[in-house]
Amino acid sequence: MHITDLNGCPIEITDLDKAIKITAEFKEYRHKNESSTEFDKRKKAYWTDMYKKLTAIKFQITTQKLHSNGYKFF
Repeated sequence: MHITDLNGCPIEITDLDKAIKITAEFKEYRHKNESSTEFDKRKKAYWTDMYKKLTAIKFQITTQKLHSNGYKFF
Protein backbone atom coordinates (compact mmCIF):
# COMPACT_ATOMS: atom_id res chain seq x y z
CA MET A 1 0.00 0.00 0.00
CA HIS A 2 1.03 3.61 -0.48
CA ILE A 3 0.34 6.83 1.38
CA THR A 4 1.28 10.39 0.52
CA ASP A 5 3.45 12.32 2.96
CA LEU A 6 3.18 16.02 3.81
CA ASN A 7 5.56 16.84 0.98
CA GLY A 8 3.35 15.11 -1.58
CA CYS A 9 5.69 12.16 -1.98
CA PRO A 10 4.28 8.63 -2.22
CA ILE A 11 5.54 6.32 0.53
CA GLU A 12 5.26 2.55 0.19
CA ILE A 13 4.14 0.75 3.34
CA THR A 14 5.13 -2.91 3.49
CA ASP A 15 4.43 -3.56 7.19
CA LEU A 16 1.61 -1.42 8.58
CA ASP A 17 2.03 -2.38 12.24
CA LYS A 18 5.76 -1.73 12.16
CA ALA A 19 5.23 1.61 10.37
CA ILE A 20 2.73 2.68 13.04
CA LYS A 21 5.18 1.77 15.80
CA ILE A 22 8.05 3.65 14.15
CA THR A 23 6.04 6.80 13.44
CA ALA A 24 4.67 6.78 17.01
CA GLU A 25 8.25 6.89 18.27
CA PHE A 26 9.52 9.43 15.72
CA LYS A 27 6.75 11.95 16.40
CA GLU A 28 7.97 12.25 20.00
CA TYR A 29 11.65 12.90 19.26
CA ARG A 30 13.10 16.29 20.25
CA HIS A 31 16.55 17.85 20.26
CA LYS A 32 17.97 18.82 23.62
CA ASN A 33 19.18 22.23 22.46
CA GLU A 34 16.80 25.12 21.86
CA SER A 35 18.28 26.04 18.47
CA SER A 36 16.44 23.15 16.78
CA THR A 37 12.93 24.23 17.79
CA GLU A 38 11.67 25.04 14.27
CA PHE A 39 13.20 21.88 12.85
CA ASP A 40 11.57 19.84 15.61
CA LYS A 41 8.18 21.45 14.94
CA ARG A 42 8.39 20.56 11.24
CA LYS A 43 9.48 17.01 11.97
CA LYS A 44 6.78 16.54 14.62
CA ALA A 45 4.15 17.74 12.10
CA TYR A 46 5.52 15.34 9.49
CA TRP A 47 5.61 12.28 11.72
CA THR A 48 2.28 13.09 13.38
CA ASP A 49 0.66 13.34 9.94
CA MET A 50 2.16 10.00 8.92
CA TYR A 51 1.05 8.39 12.18
CA LYS A 52 -2.53 9.64 11.77
CA LYS A 53 -2.71 8.38 8.19
CA LEU A 54 -1.35 4.96 9.14
CA THR A 55 -3.62 4.53 12.15
CA ALA A 56 -6.62 5.57 10.04
CA ILE A 57 -5.74 2.83 7.54
CA LYS A 58 -5.35 0.33 10.38
CA PHE A 59 -8.75 1.33 11.78
CA GLN A 60 -10.34 0.95 8.35
CA ILE A 61 -8.83 -2.50 7.82
CA THR A 62 -9.82 -3.65 11.31
CA THR A 63 -13.37 -2.37 10.93
CA GLN A 64 -13.75 -4.05 7.53
CA LYS A 65 -12.52 -7.36 8.97
CA LEU A 66 -14.96 -7.13 11.88
CA HIS A 67 -17.88 -6.38 9.56
CA SER A 68 -16.94 -9.19 7.20
CA ASN A 69 -16.81 -11.61 10.16
CA GLY A 70 -20.37 -10.75 11.14
CA TYR A 71 -19.69 -8.46 14.10
CA LYS A 72 -22.37 -5.85 14.63
CA PHE A 73 -21.84 -2.43 16.13
CA PHE A 74 -24.51 -0.67 18.14
